[in-house]
Amino acid sequence: MFAMNDDCPVCGLHFEREPGYWTGAMIASYSLGVPVLVALFVALWLLTRWDVAVALVIADLAFIAAAPFVWRYSRVIWLHLDWIVDPVRG
Repeated sequence: MFAMNDDCPVCGLHFEREPGYWTGAMIASYSLGVPVLVALFVALWLLTRWDVAVALVIADLAFIAAAPFVWRYSRVIWLHLDWIVDPVRG
């Protein structure tokens, strides 16, 4: 369901360039994930006024459901950044 294609179905770009290529996507994932988790926590806490610890646990559980989407888009962002720095010439 959340697996990534080996090659782009449109342009044929091979996504995996070398071992460890997606390590940079972890930084993008963290950069996307932290604001999502904070937004979930703040929205939940402001709407419910539950105890901070309870709101944080519930926000963490909600973030687990959102994590696969964050992971996928972090890879897309990493691909775009890599493309800007080192474009593949056809």
